[in-house]
Amino acid sequence: MVDEVNEVLRKAPLFEALDEEDTAALRSSVSEVRLGRGQTLFNEGDEGDRLYVILSGKVKLTRTAVDGRENLLGVLGPSEMFGELSLFDPGPRTASGVAVTDSVLAGLGHDDLRPFLSSRPHVSLQLLKSLAGRLRRTNDVMADLVFTDVPGRVAKALLELADKFGKEGEDGLHVHHDLTQEELAQLVGASRETVNKALAEFALRGWLRIEAKAVVLLDVERMRRRAR
Repeated sequence: MVDEVNEVLRKAPLFEALDEEDTAALRSSVSEVRLGRGQTLFNEGDEGDRLYVILSGKVKLTRTAVDGRENLLGVLGPSEMFGELSLFDPGPRTASGVAVTDSVLAGLGHDDLRPFLSSRPHVSLQLLKSLAGRLRRTNDVMADLVFTDVPGRVAKALLELADKFGKEGEDGLHVHHDLTQEELAQLVGASRETVNKALAEFALRGWLRIEAKAVVLLDVERMRRRAR
């Protein structure tokens, strides 16, 4: 189990820039956090003093509008990291973190990380690179909301979920995203009815098969074309 945890951590942006000695030093500061499905790790506006690496399970990041509507910013899985923004810019959390499934996380306090990073600027650069990548993805999402229709956004979202959670089967690429229909709609910024209509059309064309909180992609290439 320890080897499995280390393997997951090594793929995280924070750890992949470290040698074995530094990894061991930082691992000593890691605390394990266990969440049940639907359990909230932190809320938007909470004080941010830790970053997290997902060891197992799925976590969603959400924001809530003034009128109560929820926007799903992303679904993260093993080796993905979140909460590092407040390490560079201390302040309230900009999103809520909620477990989509039973999950295990590695938590690292900023008080432990800051002195560690001050003597290892190459690790700070790795973290900034990770943040830059997230900013690019946010810009892509904003552009998609303006320039891409809902079916295109649904196709793109499913392909991104497939990259993270997809497993090849004899009949296609199985994507167990564990999202409700409403959550999938929040992810693409559309109504549940419109998203369901897009999924039904994809299924009718033979591009995918819909299952409970999952899809099986039967024609990935056509889905990629639709996502463009």
